[in-house]
Amino acid sequence: MLEHVPVFPGDPILTVNEAFRRDTRPFKVNLSIGVYLDEEGNVPVMQSVHIVERRIAAEARPRPYLPMEGLAAMRQVTGELLFGSDSQVMAEGRVATVQTVGSSGALRLAAEFIAVWLPGYKAAVSSPTWENHRAIFNACGVEVVQYPYYDPATKALAFDDMLQGLEHLPQCTAVVLHACCHNPTGVDLNESQWDAVIDLLVRRKLLPIIDFAYQGYGRGIEEDAYAVRRLADSGLTFMVANSFSKNMSVYGERAGALSVVLEPACVDNVLGQMQSLVRRLWSNPPAHAAYIVADILTSEDLSALWRKEVNAMRSRILGARQLLFSHLGSSEKYRYLLNQVGMFSYTGLRLDQVEQLKEQYGIYLVPSGRICVASLNAANMPYVAEALKSVDN
Repeated sequence: MLEHVPVFPGDPILTVNEAFRRDTRPFKVNLSIGVYLDEEGNVPVMQSVHIVERRIAAEARPRPYLPMEGLAAMRQVTGELLFGSDSQVMAEGRVATVQTVGSSGALRLAAEFIAVWLPGYKAAVSSPTWENHRAIFNACGVEVVQYPYYDPATKALAFDDMLQGLEHLPQCTAVVLHACCHNPTGVDLNESQWDAVIDLLVRRKLLPIIDFAYQGYGRGIEEDAYAVRRLADSGLTFMVANSFSKNMSVYGERAGALSVVLEPACVDNVLGQMQSLVRRLWSNPPAHAAYIVADILTSEDLSALWRKEVNAMRSRILGARQLLFSHLGSSEKYRYLLNQVGMFSYTGLRLDQVEQLKEQYGIYLVPSGRICVASLNAANMPYVAEALKSVDN
């Protein structure tokens, strides 16, 4: 019955991670997967999260199913974090938020919603983008197209090309944009560039979908929300898929949400149809993840502690960039490391150079040449730098 099922070729990122685990060399370094590691190479347990989890364990809370749309307290604090505590769209009841299974689940829910209620819409993604964007929208029958974003020659934003590409998209297009810490390039728009893009989106009546997986890792928790809040002020209908995996270091808890900003008269209907889709996808979201997020962000003390911890993680990533640049000889060739932001940098390495790093040095990158800067530390930095210099010719 199932003999026709072909072999799964593997996920382009997770397959690299699996190969790293099988490697028995003691000097191996994994720069592939997008997970923040501390200076000792471990996924940190944030103090703010640990405090909440101890409280949850001590209270012995019952574990009923959450509603299809998720925990009300988590949905509320998510909206306040995204749009601001004094947000007009929140005050006006213009936001429909659903708790999701991570931001990947939020993107899948957005794609399902578009496929059902906006048939004929295409999804436009940046070139390049996170590998899973295309897979998620295609799986829902939504055609995926690209718009220009990255200039390999300068390792920077191809902004004029980006504007031109967005200008020529069909009106019935959902445009997937990274709010900050662009994955995979680490190349972000500045505020004036965001203003120009958002003005274009409003004028063209396109549907923005903001992928917001790294809030706090770019310029700061509030600063990274610039595009989201500017869109909220624009009056345009848009979606935000956000994640707490990175900024709360709770990857396995799958804590995310999809928020839709729209006219107040449409909120209940859209929320109801998202509930209907959730029922067919995962039925109910994870409770433990919801309590962690809600308890931290509703407590003044815990929220302040969490923000301090996020700032420390962002500072460590920035320090790793500066240290790698120094170990590479502070050459202009590698200045892109300082100009790019967030967990990732696009090295521009060819596939054969990526393979050489893996085979000769036990250093694992994804095929695109993207590195996770957050995996670097003082112990592995000199080794990685020498290997990069040896293959980058």
